[in-house]
Amino acid sequence: MSVISLSPSSPVPTSEAPAELPVWPASARPASGGDVTVADVSLSEAADRFGTPLYVLDEGEVRDRCRAYRTAFPDADVVYAAKAFLCRAMARWVEGEGLGLDVCSAGELALAMTAGFPTERIVLHGNAKSPEDLYTAVRLGVGRIVLDSTSEIARLADLVPPSDRQQVMIRVVPGIAAGGHTKIRTGTEDQKFGLSTTDGSAQHAITRVLAQPRLELVGLHCHIGSQITSVKPYVAAVRRMVGLMTQIRDHHGLELPQLNIGGGHAIAYRPGEDSLDPAALAARVRAELADGCAHAKLPVPRLTIEPGRALVGPAGVAVYRVLTVKKTSGRTFVAVDGGMSDNPRPALYGVRYAPRLIGRESTAAPAPVTVVGRHCEAGDIVADDVALPGDVRPGDLIAVPGAGAYHLSMASGYNLVGRPPVIAVHDGSARLLVRRESLDDMNRRDIGL
Repeated sequence: MSVISLSPSSPVPTSEAPAELPVWPASARPASGGDVTVADVSLSEAADRFGTPLYVLDEGEVRDRCRAYRTAFPDADVVYAAKAFLCRAMARWVEGEGLGLDVCSAGELALAMTAGFPTERIVLHGNAKSPEDLYTAVRLGVGRIVLDSTSEIARLADLVPPSDRQQVMIRVVPGIAAGGHTKIRTGTEDQKFGLSTTDGSAQHAITRVLAQPRLELVGLHCHIGSQITSVKPYVAAVRRMVGLMTQIRDHHGLELPQLNIGGGHAIAYRPGEDSLDPAALAARVRAELADGCAHAKLPVPRLTIEPGRALVGPAGVAVYRVLTVKKTSGRTFVAVDGGMSDNPRPALYGVRYAPRLIGRESTAAPAPVTVVGRHCEAGDIVADDVALPGDVRPGDLIAVPGAGAYHLSMASGYNLVGRPPVIAVHDGSARLLVRRESLDDMNRRDIGL
């Protein structure tokens, strides 16, 4: 593993992140020459060393956020949702901080295994698991599998050896609309995830699982959406899950020992935006769960939560280099050397970021621009209608905070530009976690003429 010590520009001496960097990693500091350092590493120097586009991940920020969740939920299973971003180092960081891992495919599971992640602390999700996903999970001894459809029940049971029992949970649709965009609201009746209590499919699946001697139903699961800023939807979801657990006790004589309420906790991408406080969430959820179970005369189940974006999103910064600046029809377009191939979220959800010019001083007044990518799509926008110095020019560096989640994990091979590398920064050093995808990588996959 290559570790490079980067000598940052002179950082501003302060004990906490300065006010002008509110959505950056806590270790971020403005530095001389218009630079910014993260974990005492100069971003402009990192861009020169590793090239652009570049993803910078603050290891200390990730670990601190893991610890904050462990402190807020000391008696719960905190499981990192790997779909937000996964590499071997990330798996080792969350494992080292005592978290579990939520995977959605045999690929994510296999990568976690190469990092030595304990399989008993892994949860397998997915609305449509392939036979390979289920086979790999059973073969490797995954702790819990979340069933998302009735067709998975017999398929999974057939894969479990006669002498074993696989712990499973049923994903239930709680009928709650929450989340920052319609495409990431997963708790309502009109989407692909989970089984409904309204039409009886959840109750039917529970009965079928209980009839399978190789499956052990240990709890219920629900996930209501993503980028949720309020505690209230989670409290409502817990109330409904306790109601269903009461029905299961009354109809089947089974008191379920676990309840998974998913993740979806919001982070701030721009100054002034709200995020979800894990301590406030824990207090309200625990109170609702204790009260509901006491009223129903149920034992309080062990909670599982699945933060993903909330752990890694604020720890990441994307760094791009400006290729062109074009003024047309009263608008200024600043084109960078990345875009929708390394961050499709603006095109998918219309999300907005707060980019910043780094690497040089500018006295020019801020002017509205649209930061766009290099790809052949009009929707390839990195940040729409944002303020950058009026003298921004080709060769400049632009940094985008809040870039740790759902960027590279959703990256594509569009235009064959290659996916960017990821470096970890910590205590003034930088090391490569994921190398840049090369032209040779892409050419080797193309084997036919």
